[in-house]
Amino acid sequence: QVQLVESGGGLVQAGGSLRLSCAVSGIPLKFNGMSWYRQAPGKKRELVAAITTGGTTNYTDSVEGRFTVSRDNAKNTVYLQMNSLKPEDTAVYYCTTIYSGNFVWGQGTQVTVSL
Repeated sequence: QVQLVESGGGLVQAGGSLRLSCAVSGIPLKFNGMSWYRQAPGKKRELVAAITTGGTTNYTDSVEGRFTVSRDNAKNTVYLQMNSLKPEDTAVYYCTTIYSGNFVWGQGTQVTVSL
C-alpha cells in the first residue's frame, strides 16, 4: 500500500521560510515523479511544483524563484523548500504521485503565513 505523509507546516511571518517533507512508503521513490499541490480556503487545489524521476523540476509562476522541490531517493522523501513566503501562500499543502493509474495523496500539512 502506497502512503504519503507530509510534515513541516506551521505558522510563519511573511518573508520567512519553511521546508515541507513528504515521506513515501510502499514504493521505491526513484521510480515515481512527485508533485506538490496546495489548497487555500474556498479555492481549488492547484499544482505548486513537480519533480520527475530524473530530477527535472517545474513550478507554478507564483512560486518560481521562491520555492524549490527536491528528492532524496535514499530516504524515500520529497521536499519543498519555501522561501520569501507571502500571506497568499497560506494553504494546506499536499504531496502526490501516480500509482497504478491513480493519484495517491497525503493528508496535507497546513502552512499559514501572517503579515
